[in-house]
Amino acid sequence: MNLLTGAESTALFGGEISPTIQHLVDRARQAPREEAAAILWTACVSAPQSLPVYYLLYKLHAGLGELDQAEQAASKGLAAAARAAGLPTDWHAVQPGQADFAAPGAARFWLFTLKALAFVQLRRGERGIAQALVEQLARLDPGDQVGASVVRALLAESGPSSLGLKRG
Repeated sequence: MNLLTGAESTALFGGEISPTIQHLVDRARQAPREEAAAILWTACVSAPQSLPVYYLLYKLHAGLGELDQAEQAASKGLAAAARAAGLPTDWHAVQPGQADFAAPGAARFWLFTLKALAFVQLRRGERGIAQALVEQLARLDPGDQVGASVVRALLAESGPSSLGLKRG
């Protein structure tokens, strides 16, 4: 259980997974980090609707500093979550109220993954994309339930241009 939200972690990070995919996840947890990625990508191809695998993939790749792969995993997870939640595949087109982003499920996972994508983009040096993602998160999650304020603060710390200020 997540101590901050009171929600089950499986609900926050994409829900339950099938026993076959769980077997692959368990193998990935036992494998060296570099091999774990290949096992998790196999799981992703085997069950593209299995949202927790995308979470594990983008966390693993980001942790290894493999930001291009982390972006790819987060983007694929975002698309899978959008399909599952009935949201537009283009994150720009998602509007407040289109889904219950506060309730555990695919829409919440989508929102959480949008935050992860913002963080990855910031780490990749793509400040403009990160800023646009953070602005979308603020529109969709004005109560900051997924913690996008952390990415917003990192943007602010990394330079005044992230706040639309000109250096003078």
